[in-house]
Amino acid sequence: MSNQHIAIIGAGTAGLAAAIVLARQGHHITLFEHVEELAPVGAGLLLQPAGLAVFAHLGVLEHALTLGAKVTGLEGQLPNGDLLVDSHYYEAGEGLYGLGIHRATLCYVLVEALKAEPLSSQITWRMGVDVEKIEDCGAEVRLYGHDKSGKCDAAFDLIIVANGARSQLRPADWVVLDKPYPWGAAWTIVPECLALDTQILHQFYHGASVMMGVLPTGAIPNAPKQRLSSIFWSLPTTQLNGWMKEQGAREAWLTRVNQDWSIAAQWLETVIDCPEQWFAANYRDVVMRRFAQGRIAVIGDAAHAMSPQLGQGANMALLDAWALGQAMAVNSQQPDWPTIWQKYHSLRASSTHFYQWLSRQLTPLYQSDSRIAGWGRDFAFTWMYRIPYVRKEMAVTISGLKTGIFTGMKMEDVEKR
Repeated sequence: MSNQHIAIIGAGTAGLAAAIVLARQGHHITLFEHVEELAPVGAGLLLQPAGLAVFAHLGVLEHALTLGAKVTGLEGQLPNGDLLVDSHYYEAGEGLYGLGIHRATLCYVLVEALKAEPLSSQITWRMGVDVEKIEDCGAEVRLYGHDKSGKCDAAFDLIIVANGARSQLRPADWVVLDKPYPWGAAWTIVPECLALDTQILHQFYHGASVMMGVLPTGAIPNAPKQRLSSIFWSLPTTQLNGWMKEQGAREAWLTRVNQDWSIAAQWLETVIDCPEQWFAANYRDVVMRRFAQGRIAVIGDAAHAMSPQLGQGANMALLDAWALGQAMAVNSQQPDWPTIWQKYHSLRASSTHFYQWLSRQLTPLYQSDSRIAGWGRDFAFTWMYRIPYVRKEMAVTISGLKTGIFTGMKMEDVEKR
């Protein structure tokens, strides 16, 4: 394909990864970001094996491994000490693992790859630009917005929308569902917990309304020797802004945690100081009937935001970027957009729909006020994890390798360049 002039709106995981893939194919990329300077905000996230396969495809896996924390599995504990969830990556395949990594570190790794030659010559950065509208004009696609110097009006061969779950740029007639979740999480970053296994994502549940997560997430670039963990505490969104603000809230919360999980409470007592160290995370449910058409594509959370219950957000964004590269790697001189998007949808639609559907089924079991949901989950999952076939399928699902209930993808197909 002839080199295309492509605008990517949003310099998050999806946008940066797509920029690497497409610049490597020789396309000219203009990255639009509304902030003046990249400083991603967010706690740690877990890159599943599928996401790490894309990192290998991008050529950034080794760099990420030096900063992140290798995670071998997920354990979810009930107040009586029983493991409700006991899932380990080796059950999905030999040598598989996840990587806990801070959002800022993930973006740092991707940006460093873009700044290195030969990719840097293919990239134009447009920081501090608020894009207000995009318009497919047939022979070109136009972008309208403004920055501190005035209006911005530019034409491209293709625009990729990657500006997150709250995007106002995805075509309205593509959207089936766009609504916020009633539950979110308070999160904070603290020194690593040595009292817990530092290669496990630990979760703690009490019914469907109480959930805490402790994720080892490695280091940040400017302090590579300080190992850190991210803590998540599930809350209804109506309670997030007031979290830890009332007098005595810290002590009351630590007492609550100590009732069920004393080993975690003893550690938290030493690392939780003030309410200012906590931040709020809100989630959306976004479902689209298509992800691309004409000269516009939508990827990442802008295309398929969902609850983080399955830990697939960043992985799906990375797989979007990989699939975009596969679809764009055609031999014709001029792009045949219908054929390109047909291939893109064939690579991403089934997997995306499966994980969105499963996330929607599971979320009320972990984030709701339903006593029945919590009781039913505890009973069913305790028995399910005793069945070897189910344990394996759970591990494959968490790994991000599923394309349907009985189908999946191979990591080696994603890793190769």
